[in-house]
Amino acid sequence: MRAVLEAGLGPVERMHVVKRGYTHNDRVVATLRDGRSVFAKRAVDAMTAGWLRREHRMYEALRDERFVPDVVAWVEDDLPILVLEDLSDAIWPPPWDRAQVEAVLSVLTDLAQCRAPDGLPRLVDGEQPDEGWHRVLAEPSEFLSLDVCAVDWLEHAGPLLCAAAAAAPLAGRALLHCDVRSDNLCFRRGAALLVDWNLASIGNPQLDVAFWLPSLAAENGPPPESVLPDCPPELAAYVSGFFACRAGQAEIPHAPLVRQVQRQQLQTALPWAARALNLPSPVPHR
Repeated sequence: MRAVLEAGLGPVERMHVVKRGYTHNDRVVATLRDGRSVFAKRAVDAMTAGWLRREHRMYEALRDERFVPDVVAWVEDDLPILVLEDLSDAIWPPPWDRAQVEAVLSVLTDLAQCRAPDGLPRLVDGEQPDEGWHRVLAEPSEFLSLDVCAVDWLEHAGPLLCAAAAAAPLAGRALLHCDVRSDNLCFRRGAALLVDWNLASIGNPQLDVAFWLPSLAAENGPPPESVLPDCPPELAAYVSGFFACRAGQAEIPHAPLVRQVQRQQLQTALPWAARALNLPSPVPHR
C-alpha cells in the first residue's frame, strides 16, 4: 500500500491501520511529506474489488455534492485502491444530538433528489420469499436463539409481521445510500458526510431513513417514531425482518462484527415494528 501511495502521491511520512468498519478491505491513514493526510482502502479479493469499484463510481457521480468526501486518487488493478481525503478529524457519532439527526435527514433529502448513475439496482416492493420474516417463519430456530421474544409471541406476531413486510413500499425513483449507520457517516462544520457507497440503489427515499433508525435508537438517539412519524408500518416490519433473519446466522469469518451490529439493530427494530402494527411488545423468554 505504501509503495502504491508513494508512486501516485509522493513520499509517505507515516501510516497507521484503520480498524473501523465491518468489511475486510485493507484500510490505512497515511500522512504525506507535503502535509496532506489521506485515507486509503484496498480491496482484498474479487468481492471487495467489486464493492470498491461501485463505491468509486458513486463518488465520481456525486463529486459536486456537499455530503461526500473528496476523491484523492483511484488506482485500478485486480485489487483496486480508493484514496479519499482523511476524515479522522471529523466528528463520528455516537453520541448523537438533535442537530446531527437533522443534518443526516437533510443530507438524505438532498441525496434522494440527485441524479443516479446508470445501472444501479432498482428496489421492488415487498419482502421476498427467501428473506426477512418469510425466512424466519420457515425456519425460526436461528431467530429464536437470539432470545428477543418468546415462542408464543412469534407464533402470534410473526404472520402479521410477515404480511406487513410483504407489502412494504420499497420501490421508487430516489437515489439511496442503503447503508446509513454511524460508522458510515460523520460531521464536519455541522454538515453530514456519507461514506461507503457500494450498496447504493434506486427506491423509496423513506427506506434510507427507516434503515438508519434502529441503529440510531440503539446508540441512545431518539426513537424511530420521533424521527420518521409518517413511516408506513409495513416499512418498519420490513426493516425488522431484515435484521431478524440475519442476526442469528453464523458469524461471517471475514466480518466477525456484522452479526453483533445486526443483533443490536434488531433489539430496537423489533419493538418499533411491534408498536407500528399495534402488536404486543416482544419480551424475551425467561
